[in-house]
Amino acid sequence: MFVDEARIRIEAGDGGRGCISFRHEAHVPRGGPDGGDGGDGGSVHLVASRSYRTLDDQKYQRHYRADNGAHGRGKNMHGRRGADLILSIPLGTVVVDDETGELLGDLVEDGAQLLVARGGKGGRGNARFATAVRQAPRYAQPGEPGQKRRLHLTLKLLADVGLIGLPNAGKSALLCCISAAHSKVADYPFTTLTPHLGTVEIDPLGAFVVADIPGLIEGASSGAGLGIRFLHHIERTRLLAHVVDVSDTARDPREALSVVEEELRAFNPELLKRPRVIAANKIDLPHDRHLSTLRALCTERGLPLFSLAAMTGEGVERFIQYLADQLKTSATREVLGTRYEIPTVPPFEKGDAGGLGPKCEVQ
Repeated sequence: MFVDEARIRIEAGDGGRGCISFRHEAHVPRGGPDGGDGGDGGSVHLVASRSYRTLDDQKYQRHYRADNGAHGRGKNMHGRRGADLILSIPLGTVVVDDETGELLGDLVEDGAQLLVARGGKGGRGNARFATAVRQAPRYAQPGEPGQKRRLHLTLKLLADVGLIGLPNAGKSALLCCISAAHSKVADYPFTTLTPHLGTVEIDPLGAFVVADIPGLIEGASSGAGLGIRFLHHIERTRLLAHVVDVSDTARDPREALSVVEEELRAFNPELLKRPRVIAANKIDLPHDRHLSTLRALCTERGLPLFSLAAMTGEGVERFIQYLADQLKTSATREVLGTRYEIPTVPPFEKGDAGGLGPKCEVQ
């Protein structure tokens, strides 16, 4: 099961208390206070790791606690420091204090650490309070309690390209065609119930990551269908590929564009400012009427259009090359501090089959 949200309770360790002790040894004429300090409590750290894909562990284990510091002892023996708790979570996890709503961190780099609860400081023993005028202090400090917090963890997938569109538009088939991913493909809506990631290899220089987002319907931004659960994953993508079914039996392509755009606008208007490409899918089926309509609409709005068939592979190669080329441009080179090395592909020339060039000229 894909788990992208969890609420957990964390507790840092308490500091150990200081010791009240006096030196008592045979044949030692001068005694005095010798109470040691208590050890500091362990802290709780979150660490982003590529080894984890979901928040499954945090969904079912909701309480985490670091070790307490040991108490001080006589003979100036200090207590042991409590061990820190290191909690590994997936890359792209947003950490929010569930009680205050404060954003604590956004872990997007492998190995990034976030201190979310600091351990309590150990108390000082009575040896620390001895002075020339107070030679036998009979008090010590208690240890400080560790921080306690409730955290809301939200995973937002890190991907270069996000495949969006209505249910049954062919997003999963396209992901399987361009990568080694094994997303479920069937001839009915909502076959994809969770996001899937696939890596598109571009020999010999590099690769980029594509995310298949479950289909969006009217009202997805307010809870309809599955979109509300997965819309936030689109926020991480650098380029949006809008997959539209242009077969004659499909929905009017103008409505297909409008519905998804309205849901993106309702969820986060900034998403519509992101670079976007239209993939006219299922040209292996009768498609002349809808493809002509979509081509005219894309020309009018300046959107690059590619005609392809995910099931047969027709037009897919040029589509991949265009995605790689766009990811190399300055507008989409960086996201969240992460750089991707993707080979540059030759610019499209007018008359090339399979799609539109940078100037969005209709082929």
